[in-house]
Amino acid sequence: MKKKLKVHIINGPNLNLTGVREPEMYGNKTLNSIMALTQKYDYGTDVTITHFQSNHEGALIDEIQKNGINSDLIIINAGGYTHTSVSLRDALLAVNVPFGEVHITNIFAREEFRHKSMFADRALCVISGGGQTAYILGIIAGIDYLNSRILR
Repeated sequence: MKKKLKVHIINGPNLNLTGVREPEMYGNKTLNSIMALTQKYDYGTDVTITHFQSNHEGALIDEIQKNGINSDLIIINAGGYTHTSVSLRDALLAVNVPFGEVHITNIFAREEFRHKSMFADRALCVISGGGQTAYILGIIAGIDYLNSRILR
């Protein structure tokens, strides 16, 4: 019998305003409705998905250390912290849990300062763009990665 995979989604600053903030860029779906979509998707395996959002860097780090460490996979959309937070990077590396980086918008088609990610070189995948589907794609990539490790 296969183990139930635990996926923890972590969302950073301003993502709580998804659906309201710049809908032409981020879409009109709320973060809660996007998280609900991740719950409903059929990943082809038994998955439990939890999620957390904060506008505060320390709260995100605490969440990674408290709940991310107990997960099989972390999916992170660190928002603006993607480009600046060495501390979030260190927390992700410290818990030694595979993680995927996702973004609703294509960060490489935006301002130059958004082109640099503090996490991309250690992430198992980077999904940049794709709207709400970015989260599902990140989870699928993570499940595939975990399955390939199990099958080796």
